[in-house]
This record gives sequence, structure tokens and C-alpha cells, in this order.
Amino acid sequence: MSSRRGVNVASADHLDRLRALQRWLDEAFRVPGTELRFGWDPIIGLVPWLGDVLTALMSLAIVVQGHRMQLPRIVQIRMLLNIVVDLCLGVVPVLGDIADVFWKSNTKNMALLERHSPEVRPATPGDWLFVGGIAVAVVAVALVPLVMVYLVVHAFAAHLPSFAR
Repeated sequence: MSSRRGVNVASADHLDRLRALQRWLDEAFRVPGTELRFGWDPIIGLVPWLGDVLTALMSLAIVVQGHRMQLPRIVQIRMLLNIVVDLCLGVVPVLGDIADVFWKSNTKNMALLERHSPEVRPATPGDWLFVGGIAVAVVAVALVPLVMVYLVVHAFAAHLPSFAR
């Protein structure tokens, strides 16, 4: 298998696709007359809750590649935390979408991936379990606002008079 800079060609092609995803989510557009760039992440994030969850799930592709390349687990956790911060900021209406313009979790995660991945190594079952746990954690964090809305609506409905229910 031929290689480029210590990474096999298949992985290099996959990294190119992840770089394209990162640019699409974080840097697709430039504000005219400035160096300020933003991507589809804050735009998709305008759809309450669902938009932020969707972009967080897309962001997991970089973490999964980091897992496949056997990045140190602490780096994978750091990558996950970048996504969690992006998700938590993004769920705040309007302000979260503005924060998405500046907190570019995909750009941060690609930098971590490229800095810590000098060569490809096979993944172990424990590594797959770790990444599965990361995915579950991201989904759990995404579900918190939904559960909170349910609890508030349920509590509000309990205080309505019986004829209004």
C-alpha cells in the first residue's frame, strides 16, 4: 500500500473528504470586506435543536477518523469536548448561532487530527467501545434540551384547570 507522509492513500483520501466537510461546516462563506468566515454550521443551527444535533452528528465523522487512526484517547476526548461545546452553545437561540461563527469545532478537531496522526494503526475493540461511548454521550447531551422541554410542558399541563386540558 503506498503512502503519503506516513498515512496510507485510502486514509489520505478520507482525510481530504473530512477537510472538505470541515470547510463546508466552518468556512464555506466569507463576510465581504473582512476575513471573517463561517460555514453551514450556524445556518443549519438556526433550526432549533435539530440543526445543532445534525451538525454535531456530522462533526462526529472527524472523531471517528481519529479513532480509526488511533489518536491518543485524551485527544479524542478533547475532540468530543469541542463538539459538546459547539452543541451547547448552538442550542441557545440566536446567540448560539452567532457563537457557532466563532467556535469552529470542526476546524479545531481537524487540526488535532492532523497534529496527532503521524501514521495509521489498526483499531482495537476497546477503541471502538470508546468511540461508541463518545457517540452515546453526544446524543445524550443533545437529548437534554428535549427532556427539559417535555418536563416543563408536563409541569405546566398539570397546573391547568381540568376543563382546559
